[in-house]
Amino acid sequence: MSDSDKFDPTDPNTQKTVGNPLSQNPRMTCRDVDVFYAGEQAIFNVSLDIGKNEVIALIGPSGCGKSTFLRCLNRMNDTIDICRVSGEIKLDDMNIYDPAIDVVPLRAQVGMVFQKPNPFPKSIYDNIAYGPKIHGMARTRTETDEIVEMSLRKAGLWDEVKDRLDQPGTGLSGGQQQRLCIARTIAVKPEVILMDEPCSALDPIATSIIEDLIHELRTQYTIAIVTHSMQQASRVSQRTAYFHLGVLIEVGQTDQLFTRPLHKLTQDYITGRFG
Repeated sequence: MSDSDKFDPTDPNTQKTVGNPLSQNPRMTCRDVDVFYAGEQAIFNVSLDIGKNEVIALIGPSGCGKSTFLRCLNRMNDTIDICRVSGEIKLDDMNIYDPAIDVVPLRAQVGMVFQKPNPFPKSIYDNIAYGPKIHGMARTRTETDEIVEMSLRKAGLWDEVKDRLDQPGTGLSGGQQQRLCIARTIAVKPEVILMDEPCSALDPIATSIIEDLIHELRTQYTIAIVTHSMQQASRVSQRTAYFHLGVLIEVGQTDQLFTRPLHKLTQDYITGRFG
């Protein structure tokens, strides 16, 4: 029987994360986070900081809880009736699970890019303009034009679409659609960007473009990315967190975690013994 087979996520001794889950300059802080779907626990006692202007990669086998945890960071799990989250998650000093918090502006502050590109059935222009309009960030056409251009430039898409802004966003290639979704997220001036396997549906060339974009965005945003690709995690992140059966096993600098892991489960995963 392997260490993976013997692992008991309910045992408090297995819930002790090795490495350093804390950041010297955190943008988001998570303490003792548990997640339940009805009576089934999916996340166990996770404490983790997400540092300012860093990319942190969340890795682990399918079903390990990495996407569930990511969705806690902007309360996307609120949309699931049977889901309950406990513990504390703060954006700077704001407890995002405070009952007084309005999730609409929260999800502008902590934006999300999903696995499959999901442009609105609108023009390229309106895909970007929609968020700033509903959040009251653009009062005139000139202000909206500036936000649209700025967002598309930051997403590396402006030169490719500037002459067809009135055409449907759904008419773009898969990689372009994903960059359009990133531009749409940027348009509402987020502080944190969450990415849930943003390249899994893309070809290698489009993936490389998105990865280069992540490097550029890190100078202005804090980014947490769930990825099934350890190679991608090693390319884009400064820190990596390894999850196993809902437990945060290890957190470390990315190069250290992939070359000198501290936990046997981390080592077994990155060497391909399971996963």
